Amino acid sequence: MALDLALLPDGGVPWLVSTGEHADIVLSSRIRLARNIAGFNFSARERDGERLRILAQVRDAMPRVPSLAGGLVLRMDELSSVDRQVLRERHLVSRDLVGAEGAADLHPASAVVVSHDAGVMVNEEDHLRLQVFRSGFDIAGALQAALKADRELGDQVPYAFHRDFGFLTSCPTNTGTGLRASVMLHLPGLVLTQEISKVLRGLQQMGLTHRGLYGEGSDVVGSFFQVSNQTTLGRSEDELADHLQRVVRRLIDQEYAARRVLARDAGYIIEDKLWRAYGTLRHARSLGADEAMNLLSGVRLAVGLNLVTGLGLYTLNKLLVFGQTAHLTHAAGRTLTESEANVARARYVRGVLANEGAAEG
Repeated sequence: MALDLALLPDGGVPWLVSTGEHADIVLSSRIRLARNIAGFNFSARERDGERLRILAQVRDAMPRVPSLAGGLVLRMDELSSVDRQVLRERHLVSRDLVGAEGAADLHPASAVVVSHDAGVMVNEEDHLRLQVFRSGFDIAGALQAALKADRELGDQVPYAFHRDFGFLTSCPTNTGTGLRASVMLHLPGLVLTQEISKVLRGLQQMGLTHRGLYGEGSDVVGSFFQVSNQTTLGRSEDELADHLQRVVRRLIDQEYAARRVLARDAGYIIEDKLWRAYGTLRHARSLGADEAMNLLSGVRLAVGLNLVTGLGLYTLNKLLVFGQTAHLTHAAGRTLTESEANVARARYVRGVLANEGAAEG
């Protein structure tokens, strides 16, 4: 089965539009809820037959769940490794769900539901991982939509729940609310002023954790960070989301302050560095994945500082996602070597910037 990206509601990435608050710093806000279905073994012990029945329950329930009605169901074992990675690059599935390069380690009935309002990973670490994205800094909006979808789905399938411990999950750290609230942040000001290490240590002390752009197991590249809560037990969903919201708002203020320091104390140096990044993207004939991320980070900062005008955040978000290796391979329709992917990436970036790029400064 070949993945037809045109069938994905909103392309699976409605957050790319950058319409949310502080979208120059916060790419997206996400709420994820871990749920298991009563009467089935948890993932570590469940059999293939149980996995198939869980997926069947979700499929049967979808027409009666407004947040998922009309959604697309994609089974991982029916997709190529490239198509699975495309879904991961769009943040629709996790590394655990897509498996390794081959399909041998994929469990039957591992799947993702993609709809306009919400998504559900089926048979990942937990039976269900329901998630909602919002553009920019909108944790409250994402939480409201996620809880709505959760209530609707919970009315159709019985969740594993304990009156003392809350929602039961495969990993004890998710037990309770089962909620993971996260934001994707661009923090080049704090990186360039060398304040980032102190800031990240402070996050740990406040019960938060940070990862790379693609979550657990991914490295930080291009000053892009994913910040989320560490624990879910002992606090309500609203309390967890509110705590993250307050801390992230402080982070945003610190990033703006760092950018003002850069503009004041290193104006010409920063301006030259960022315009060089833009020039490289406009004219390079080969771009590595990490190199492109770092250059896009520079141009994104230039847009935030109003050094580069006429270039929208939507365009930069699009380049960030659609310029990833699996997307380029999917578009080519064949396997690309690393050097071929680098050439294809540079060609794609040049084409987008030629049509949507900024005026020369």
